Amino acid sequence: MVVMAKPLKTPANRVESRPVPAAAAPADALTEAIELLFFAYRDFISDPDELLTKYGFGRAHHRVVHFVGRNPGITVAELLNILRITKQSLARVLKQLIERGFIEQETGKQDRRQRLLYLTAEGTDLAARLAAPQRARVARALEKAGPDADRAWRTVLLALVNEEDRPEVEHLIARAPAGSK
Repeated sequence: MVVMAKPLKTPANRVESRPVPAAAAPADALTEAIELLFFAYRDFISDPDELLTKYGFGRAHHRVVHFVGRNPGITVAELLNILRITKQSLARVLKQLIERGFIEQETGKQDRRQRLLYLTAEGTDLAARLAAPQRARVARALEKAGPDADRAWRTVLLALVNEEDRPEVEHLIARAPAGSK
């Protein structure tokens, strides 16, 4: 068996791997953890992806529906800050979600330039259907991992967030699900 190891820089600035015998490859727990994260994310998102496809939506739609649902009245600027996508990308996704009746927007009462976003009843239903298989998957994983797994899970994931963003992320995830407008 041959395992790919250390990348080598080539003159064309390409990265190539050289084969090394499997016996010589050290067990790399960090590489394994990274690969497990890739596979876990692939499977974690698979059920919502299937549902989104039925609507002609993608993962950006899912994220918008999720964060608008968790933060009713969120402004477009706040949503841009969370998602870190371009204004054009968000505008396209929002337009589709608004036209299809999943999100509604209102003008801000104090600042008329603001657009405040809310899920409609249909949006709330979609958010719940997207979250259900993910909630079940995470619940099963935490149960299988044993006592205190939820705390360890939170600690690891939060540590993966850029340090300067952690306080804001902790604030966002600590919000209790708010009601509708």
